[in-house]
Amino acid sequence: MPVSISVQAFFFSVGMAPSDEGLRERKTLRHAIRIFPFTEMVALICVFLCLANGARVWYNMAERKMDMSALDRFLQYVTFETTSDEENDACPSTAVQLVFADRLVKELLSVGVADAMRDENGYVYGHVPATAGCESLPKIGLVAHMDTSPDVSGKNVRPRIVTFDGDNLPMVDKKYIGCEMVVSDQTTLLGADDKAGVAEIVELCAVLCSDKTVRHGTVCIGFTPDEEIGCGADRFDLARFGADFAYTVDGGELGEIEYENFNAAGVTLTVHGVNTHPGTAKNKMRNAVLFLHEFMSLLPAEQTPAHTEGREGFYHVAHIEGDETTARLSMIVRDHDKACFEKRKQFLQTTVAYLNEKYGDGTFDLTVTDSYYNMREVIEQHMDIVERAKTAMTADGMTPEILPIRGGTDGARLSFMGLPCPNLCTGGMNFHSIYEAIPADALDKMVEVLLHIVKA
Repeated sequence: MPVSISVQAFFFSVGMAPSDEGLRERKTLRHAIRIFPFTEMVALICVFLCLANGARVWYNMAERKMDMSALDRFLQYVTFETTSDEENDACPSTAVQLVFADRLVKELLSVGVADAMRDENGYVYGHVPATAGCESLPKIGLVAHMDTSPDVSGKNVRPRIVTFDGDNLPMVDKKYIGCEMVVSDQTTLLGADDKAGVAEIVELCAVLCSDKTVRHGTVCIGFTPDEEIGCGADRFDLARFGADFAYTVDGGELGEIEYENFNAAGVTLTVHGVNTHPGTAKNKMRNAVLFLHEFMSLLPAEQTPAHTEGREGFYHVAHIEGDETTARLSMIVRDHDKACFEKRKQFLQTTVAYLNEKYGDGTFDLTVTDSYYNMREVIEQHMDIVERAKTAMTADGMTPEILPIRGGTDGARLSFMGLPCPNLCTGGMNFHSIYEAIPADALDKMVEVLLHIVKA
């Protein structure tokens, strides 16, 4: 076999599939092979491999940072599995999030964020220093989360770009007809929630670090783990982050700005029964599964996510399991109005008290844990930062739309921790679904919005 073919085969065997740039580099290598004697060439290859240290550097697009767009970054990021695990109390809840965090640190360093780092809990921090003369300006923070929802598989995500014809993408609004949409292969979620936000922030850093003509104050970067299981702000280091105010980039379609969210609680219910042979069970069996069914039948049927919108709250049964002896339920409770939120929790307590009186004390064991609260009461004291976002969107041709978040965000927790933090759109839609989608051009449009927000 000719030496040039052997070398080419070797590179492909180690997964170094060449980009266009790599093809030019490979031609250079072939030319060198033709010039050098065989033994010298072998020595040269050995030296190269040692210096490269297993090197996928030349040909792995995932490690190229120059001339990339937010879309390029996003298409790479979604291939990282980062599903969080609500059953694990560790931080982060899954080790795969650390892999992605480390990748982001390397990428931030490569674009010029010199102090980028990951802490022991999986949080990523970095800063783009203020340009000369702008050191006294407010320090603006940008936050996004790295994990994806455990509701739908985030393993082996295969993104594709599809032109929407009005029928070929379920759950996509007809206003996107003719647009190129990034979607998964519909066996997994896509991961736009919130790798779209991550990609947009990293690309902004690349722009700020490469274009010294853009005047701006200090920009503070924070990427969090475990947002999807309500823990994203648990160990967020505000002092290390250092922002005066911030935005989570974790919202939906272009133009959306959100500064009020649900008050939220997590609920677990364990039902204790008694099993015996069904042939002799009369007046003896206490079927925990049926008792659990009775509890669910008492929940207001019209107050579920499928029947509510806007600021309407709900009860959402997320998981049930069990048998005749023990049955368990997990659910969430949501409401924008604090008084209504408290009434919902009290309703659950009253319902369980009624069932325990009916079937015996201790039959139903209820635990209600508050997760986060509506950040509106904090943000309303800092509406200037909302106006800043509106102005930035208008400058880029978007029509800002103030909406309530029908969910949660790290920004809610951070706001109550002393860091006012409304939420900005990413461009995505249908989150936590195999039909998740984002317009291909939305990512770079949001980079422009972020640029307007941070510019002096």
